[in-house]
Amino acid sequence: MEELLKMSNINLIDIRDEYKFNKSHIPRAINIPSNYLINNPSKYLDKNKTYYLYCDSGVMSNKVSKELNYLGYNTKNVVGGYNYYLLIK
Repeated sequence: MEELLKMSNINLIDIRDEYKFNKSHIPRAINIPSNYLINNPSKYLDKNKTYYLYCDSGVMSNKVSKELNYLGYNTKNVVGGYNYYLLIK
């Protein structure tokens, strides 16, 4: 995660709900709730870019990442998610 936070040009997506995102999130992240991404990925993602997904713990973002990769998108799960970020910030 530390390496991700140092990247200047990163596509970081918080897949948690809007309430949690608005309460607090990793800097430079955008919020696209998981159900939006799964139901209509072409609206939000470009198959030529890499995206880093996170949730609270990394469990749901791992599942969503795998599903999107199966559909041809290039996504990576942020292991530990937001909870890990809180430990290291």
